[in-house]
Amino acid sequence: MNHDSLFDLDGQVAVLTGAGGVLISAMARELARRGVRVAIMDRDPTAAQRVCEDIRAAGGLAEPIVCDVLDKNSLQEAARCVVETFGRVDILVNGAGGNNKNATTSPDLAFFDIPADALRFVMDLNLLGTIFPCQAFGRLMAQQQRGVIVNVSSMNSFRPLTRIIGYSAAKAAINNVTQWLAVHLAQNYSPDIRVNAIAPGFFETQQNKFLLRDEQTGQLTARGQQIVSHTPAGRFGAPEDLLGALVWLVSPGARFVSGIVVPVDGGFSAYSGV
Repeated sequence: MNHDSLFDLDGQVAVLTGAGGVLISAMARELARRGVRVAIMDRDPTAAQRVCEDIRAAGGLAEPIVCDVLDKNSLQEAARCVVETFGRVDILVNGAGGNNKNATTSPDLAFFDIPADALRFVMDLNLLGTIFPCQAFGRLMAQQQRGVIVNVSSMNSFRPLTRIIGYSAAKAAINNVTQWLAVHLAQNYSPDIRVNAIAPGFFETQQNKFLLRDEQTGQLTARGQQIVSHTPAGRFGAPEDLLGALVWLVSPGARFVSGIVVPVDGGFSAYSGV
């Protein structure tokens, strides 16, 4: 195997859930730049179409697919569309997820009063919203006897942050599911099916912006400043910071890598604070 073939993805097919968002759309654009045909899955048709148009304008191949990752029928239809359009699926990136203000403690909301529906929303979106796509597209990989799944975890899964109980718990569960599924698919279907996860550190997104910056001034909140101070890189992550880890995990260069969670956190998890 020569150096170039280690990371050659040309002609493969990738499905990315939550691909209308900032981080996953960056992943989709990078895969498309490398010759991957991408299915852009999102609940928001406008967001999915926008990402596809960007990719096509850059010379890539992309198709928007409107899908709800919590609806198994919707996922089955999405899988049918992917096979009909591209013929197969080689890569699944589970990027759908997020937090909810009503599942986040604050001076106005004690842990004891967090509504059950808010917790269920966060747990379902992140955990079941990862498991259900693995069922729909993992079945295709089992039939093909090969494929790669990359789940999106979080550094909260290793070191749970204050205030966001549901999100931290759901991401910790994703780590466990990643390991379980890596073993299950390899042992029962094919050792050429791999499952790994990326655990981003602190990236600014629409879902967490309210925790990191003051809505009026745009200045860092005390929490945002504390995070940056405990990140040796001295900043929040940028979407492109995730791309190297993604390309490695889905490429032939990682063919003996399965069942791991890769931190991409600017050194946050290594810093004791002293």
